[in-house]
Amino acid sequence: MRSLVGAAVVVLGFGASLWGADDPAPDYEKQVAPLLKKYCAGCHNGSDLEGKLSLETFADLQKGGEHGVAVLAGDPASSRLIRVLTGSEPKMPPEGEPQPTAAEIDVLKRWVEEGAKGPAGAEPDRSVLIVPKIESHAKERPIAALDWSADGTRLAVARYGQVELLRKTGEKFEAEKPITGLPGKVTAVHFTPDGTKLITASGIAGLIGKATVWDLATGQPLREITGHRDILYDAELSPDGKLLATCSYDRKIIVWNVETGEVVRTFEGHNGAVYDIAFHPNGQVLASASADDTCKLWHIGTGERLDTLGQPLKEQYAIAFTKDGKHVVAAGADNRIRVWKLISLDKPAINPLVHARFAHEGAIARLGFTPDGKQLVTVAEDRTVKLWETEGYTERKLFPRQPEVAEALAIAGTGDRFVIGRMDGSVEMFPIDPLKGGPAADTAQPITVATASPMPDMPMTTVAEQEPNNLPSQATALAIPATVTGAIHGSDAAQPDADLYRITARAGQEWVIEINAARSKSPLDSFVEVLTPEGQRIPQVTLQAVRDSYFTFRGKNADQSDDFRIFNWEEMELNEYLYAGGEVTKLWLAPRGPDSGFKVYPGAGNRYGYFDTTPVVHALGEPCYIVQAYPPGTDLIPNGLPVFNLYFQNDDDGRRELGADSRLTFTAPHDGDYLIRIRDVRGFQSPEHKYTLTVRPRRPDFQVIVHGGKPTVSAGSAREFRVEAKRMDGFEGPIRVELTGLPAGFTATSPITIEAGQNNALGVLMAAADAVAPTDDAAKGSKATASAEIGGGTVTHDAGSLGEIKLGPKPKILLTIVPTEGGAKPLASELGKPLEFEIQPGQTIMLKAIAQRDGYTGNIPFGNEDSGRNLPHGVIVDNIGLNGLLMVENTSERDFFLTAAGWVPDQSRLVHLRTTVEGEQATAPILLHVRRPKTVAGK
Repeated sequence: MRSLVGAAVVVLGFGASLWGADDPAPDYEKQVAPLLKKYCAGCHNGSDLEGKLSLETFADLQKGGEHGVAVLAGDPASSRLIRVLTGSEPKMPPEGEPQPTAAEIDVLKRWVEEGAKGPAGAEPDRSVLIVPKIESHAKERPIAALDWSADGTRLAVARYGQVELLRKTGEKFEAEKPITGLPGKVTAVHFTPDGTKLITASGIAGLIGKATVWDLATGQPLREITGHRDILYDAELSPDGKLLATCSYDRKIIVWNVETGEVVRTFEGHNGAVYDIAFHPNGQVLASASADDTCKLWHIGTGERLDTLGQPLKEQYAIAFTKDGKHVVAAGADNRIRVWKLISLDKPAINPLVHARFAHEGAIARLGFTPDGKQLVTVAEDRTVKLWETEGYTERKLFPRQPEVAEALAIAGTGDRFVIGRMDGSVEMFPIDPLKGGPAADTAQPITVATASPMPDMPMTTVAEQEPNNLPSQATALAIPATVTGAIHGSDAAQPDADLYRITARAGQEWVIEINAARSKSPLDSFVEVLTPEGQRIPQVTLQAVRDSYFTFRGKNADQSDDFRIFNWEEMELNEYLYAGGEVTKLWLAPRGPDSGFKVYPGAGNRYGYFDTTPVVHALGEPCYIVQAYPPGTDLIPNGLPVFNLYFQNDDDGRRELGADSRLTFTAPHDGDYLIRIRDVRGFQSPEHKYTLTVRPRRPDFQVIVHGGKPTVSAGSAREFRVEAKRMDGFEGPIRVELTGLPAGFTATSPITIEAGQNNALGVLMAAADAVAPTDDAAKGSKATASAEIGGGTVTHDAGSLGEIKLGPKPKILLTIVPTEGGAKPLASELGKPLEFEIQPGQTIMLKAIAQRDGYTGNIPFGNEDSGRNLPHGVIVDNIGLNGLLMVENTSERDFFLTAAGWVPDQSRLVHLRTTVEGEQATAPILLHVRRPKTVAGK
């Protein structure tokens, strides 16, 4: 009946007391404070002063808030606390939040009416009062954190409520007196550099977080800090030992003065728990890892947020700076290690992602560097522990699978050992093998093209197929090089025919095996492969996936080379191999806007398939992987992602030059006999399924064509032309194109280099301001010559010409590229030579385009993703916007930015801008040098 009476009071308002005069007044500590904490203190507390009112303690309650006192002793009808609970004032707690019952409101009313008395004496620590002590019956308690003193003499092992201290005696560790009485789980322990003190972080969820500095000589606390309202996850001492930074489930980071215990700085910006923090070696930058899927950088002195490293996909649990302070490394629930180049040391800036490695199949709980910074240890929830080198962040070693999940990690100051602590309470030590000359000597290496063995200098023979030849024992012997004519047509109509030929090759010899069927109107859809004499497939390459993804937005047909929209593309880099459904392609251009995807090689037209794979259709949501290629049989370190073996086989020519016909490049793995097998990919056969098989030596070569012939160029202006290479038999080297024989008054970009692996380069033909129309003979006298280094010698080919060159009328715009204020400074150059600028890999520079208008006032577009012309592969115009790089009407200047990817090799290229206004106009070229910083005295 008590609750019903209370309900009547809430509805009908306040009248005379309905409880007996002999009923004792409610006790503040036992009855009132728990209700205030349950329904009110979440918004009205020392950290979140809603209405400038805190109800955490009796002292806070007496202070009141922005509306005055909350409680009038003896007068519940006039007390704001009671009025908001009953709805006489704006109802509290807000709608959607847990609401007190009528009986609970009745308790608060009685307490006010009886004088609103507080606790007798000092109000005790509520975290101790509310959280009962529960004895554990487990034999071993989980280890949450570890640390190893810099001198290697002490090990700290953190468990619930205590830290065990172990001192090294000889080769063993012996227990010292533990640190006990810590509130809740101890989540972090750190020795000071001199080993005399220990920092602990602990707390109780929803109540308190505590950081303590302990004097190890006495075992007594030197400083206790309790400023967070939830459990701490880390407490880090600054390099100079003057500051202590703490982070918590309450989403805050607080920096304290160790000497005074006062707050120096509070950082609020994360939307989830902050799990880990780290000081930069300079002590002025703090990095944080959070449950909100981000890492952030903060400036201690100014309080500024320097950057949000937002590429992670899930919660981030661990973060650290590299020993040299040039990079920040983080890991977490998305199973990846990410490495950012640190730029924002003094002011906000974008810190580019330089590495993203799929590392474990489970969330990464901890990471730690060896003292020299050359190696990294990671510990994950899939019970795996791994060792990485830190030049390229490649995996060196996978340690034995752990019997239980490890959550703690500490690395010896000597760098030769580390220990892990597990959930079952056990600790184990592991050795760290030293690097042997860097990552190249310690990790599996990507595949390289081996030196080819000498090919036989023999004439091509022509033979005809002889049936039966569909079994290895029946294979027709073939002296290569040779051409064979045949048909996929067997005597058994129920058994699809396959023709086999036996060849002999020496190790390293490279043979091109090619089918002509569809091109000659045969119905055969050929499939060719090379087998062992017993008919077994021969591995060509092993592909290890290093990053997982899938197709988004829409699927892909078998021809498309653009708009490859794939999940987590930000972590991928140009020239990486992409594997999907048996096909391997290669990334050529990154997405350049919200409605775009990757372009894959060759960048336009039908896409290439690498390793003789055939481009195929891919469905929306289909898995795909970034892969690295290794020689067959390479001992790969498992990383939790798939490994794919590709064999010497082909359906349709991967370079898309033969249509549905097959072409395969076979490199003999050893001296011996091999089988070539030909069949119809669908299993069809008939006398009309004819083919011609050609087996010939691989002869790398090229052809070059000049596009943009018969140009008309205005005096003082320039016009673009293009040189295109057709690469043959896998030749991928650079090609140099020179133009000679130009008319007087005309000059051109020469030489032009078609970069290794690329098919096109762009140049400009320029007419001097005083140029005159050339004579007919002079106008047609240009000549293009292409050359390249192949097989140790120079190969030269005629590349045609620019055709008849004409002088055009005076242009309505003239375009130039110049330096801009605050942008890149030009290097010293000779008079009459192009301006020269320098860019470092990973850097962005600013330049300016100027238009001299003479009667044209409209927009001047410079293109979209192609707005920078003849840029080195991997250098882009970085501010194209939705309308591309555009100089708007009636303006004559436009700044633009060039950004170079971190992998771009050192080189020099003549680059320019082009617009389609006035038919077409181009700027005179500038000379762009890509140069890495010089190494001086080992730095």
